[in-house]
Amino acid sequence: MRSAMSVVRSAPRGWTGAVVWLAVWFCVLWGIRAASGGGAFLAVAQIVSGVAVAVAAVVVLGRFVRRRMLWSVRNKLVLTYLLFGLAPVVLGVMLVAISAYVAAGQFAIHLADTRLWNELNQMQTENQHRADLVAQMLEGIVPESAVVQDFELTGSIYRRRMKVHRETEAFVDGVPVPLKMPSSNGSMPLGLPQWAMKLQYGEFQHLVSDGGELYLVTLHQQKLADGKMLSVLTSLPVNSEAIDTLLAGGLGRVRLQTLPPNSVSGRRAKARDAVAAIEKEWIGGGSEPPRVNLADIRVGFGSTESMRDWDTGEWGNGWIAVDSRPSLLYSQLFGGPLGVVTSWIRGALIGICVLFTLIEMLALWMATGLSRTITESVENLYRATLHIDIGDFTHRIEVTQHDQLAELSQSFNRMTGSLQRLMKEQKEKERMQNELSIAQEVQANLFPKNVKDLATLELYGVCRPARSVSGDYYDFLTFHEPGGGRETGVAIAMGDISGKGISAALLMATLHSAVRAYRFASEEIVYAESSVAGLTASRDVQSGEHDRLFESPGHILSLLNRHLYRSTQPEKYATLFLAHYNVATATLTYSNAGQLPPLVLSKDGSVRRLDKGGTVVGLMDGMRYEEDRVKLVAGDILVAYSDGVTEPENKFGEFGEDRLVEVVQMYRDQPLHVIAEQVLSAVDAWIGAEEQPDDITLVLARQI
Repeated sequence: MRSAMSVVRSAPRGWTGAVVWLAVWFCVLWGIRAASGGGAFLAVAQIVSGVAVAVAAVVVLGRFVRRRMLWSVRNKLVLTYLLFGLAPVVLGVMLVAISAYVAAGQFAIHLADTRLWNELNQMQTENQHRADLVAQMLEGIVPESAVVQDFELTGSIYRRRMKVHRETEAFVDGVPVPLKMPSSNGSMPLGLPQWAMKLQYGEFQHLVSDGGELYLVTLHQQKLADGKMLSVLTSLPVNSEAIDTLLAGGLGRVRLQTLPPNSVSGRRAKARDAVAAIEKEWIGGGSEPPRVNLADIRVGFGSTESMRDWDTGEWGNGWIAVDSRPSLLYSQLFGGPLGVVTSWIRGALIGICVLFTLIEMLALWMATGLSRTITESVENLYRATLHIDIGDFTHRIEVTQHDQLAELSQSFNRMTGSLQRLMKEQKEKERMQNELSIAQEVQANLFPKNVKDLATLELYGVCRPARSVSGDYYDFLTFHEPGGGRETGVAIAMGDISGKGISAALLMATLHSAVRAYRFASEEIVYAESSVAGLTASRDVQSGEHDRLFESPGHILSLLNRHLYRSTQPEKYATLFLAHYNVATATLTYSNAGQLPPLVLSKDGSVRRLDKGGTVVGLMDGMRYEEDRVKLVAGDILVAYSDGVTEPENKFGEFGEDRLVEVVQMYRDQPLHVIAEQVLSAVDAWIGAEEQPDDITLVLARQI
């Protein structure tokens, strides 16, 4: 028991574990039953557990075959061919063989039964002739010697033809008529039973059973001149000699089984009578013929043969069985004067069989070739996928066929080549992406960080690229008193480079560096002039004289236009808004080079557009730009934006300047970064699930 439990604990889960559990339980029940001496309950439980073990084992075996043996496509194709190709042929051959066997057996039974009835018909014909002679003898027309002589003549002819002879009796109203004819055994074995005294049609011919013996009996009745009934009965005992002579000649071995004595017909027969009939000894004749060839198998078939009990007149069924061979049956079926024709038929049948065999062999050869082609193609594809799995994109499938599978292999080769190219492109793309990441990081450093508000002005800016890098630009340049004192002003720059991507980002970096270069150059110029004039500590310098260059944004834009025009391609240009804010006077001096006009939103709801300036920078040489000044009061908000804010579209149209103003006015009392977040959220909601079409840049400044 402990070993059984250890086997159960170590058994796998699932159906396999169920098989182990049931097998152990079956063994335990078998041991208990053997030790206790049995019992109905244990026997039933053991049978049930045995059936369960068999069912579970079949399921496990089926799963094993499906997962292991049928994993390969080759094995699946072989099984498919066996099921769809060979199985119908085998089943058809088996059906033909069974049908041929049954037909041969039925034909053998039919031949034996036909011979039996031919003998009865001949006996009945002779019996009618003998009845006429006996009637004439009884009426005094012919002498008894003539009748006896006729009986002896026909009997001698019959005895020369057969090893057995017939017996004939005559009855008048059931009383035997004495005839001076020697009998073979000195007695009349049958006699005339009560039921046969007067037949309905005056004729009877059939196989009868009398006391367990079989006879072929014919009975003919006719009325005499005095009105009495003359009955002439002829019988032939059915024994081995009679079966050998009458039924088995050229057929094989024939056997008959008689009804038991005092038996009744089938429906009223008792069980013991039926068993006795089956156990009755057979009467057989003939011999089993030798085999002609390998296909000349023994054909044994049985059937019932109706017979009548002579004493009672009840009908019953005996058995007839024939053991023959196809060669004998074939000769019986196609023998006689049609021998030449049947030889041709036999040759044609053999030729058809050979032709069908060749067709089947050709089909098998073609199926094998097709299966090999399919499995080789699948195997090549499988091996190719293994090469792809380990990263070997140089592997190619050798294609030798010209079919759909070959085209599939060629497609796989093309796909592998495409994958190889894509992998190279992917590596190149990753390299470029790394470079873009570096460029994005570098560009992010160009935008101002840790922007510090001035004493009278709050500042905030944000740029969100549509791609990895942006073509938009904004910057804050703060000016101080000499020695790092208080802030005297700030330069606000915002631009949009033509195009997107790397080229726009590079031009943006160029613009950024140029603006900053002019800023630092102005400081150097002012400091140099101050040192020469001895004004280092003068009131003009202390008031911010060093940012006077940036107090003229139009002049800076002219310089930038000349620089970009001469250093970039003709089709490259930029829009740029440049402004200078003076802390002391709260005045904003600006010039706009093609940029969307920034807006100054007042508390009273009025909107001023800063649109003075000129065309874009970098497109044409020698351009001049106008300037304008705006006095900012407390609460005024400067909104500078790129076209990525107002131009996004959906089915309702563009986002537009009005919605931008509406959002800023709604949140104008919030911190600048909150206002910027609300603007970006509104733009995102307007775009929806679509991709951001352009770089988004927003610069906010609020007068305190």
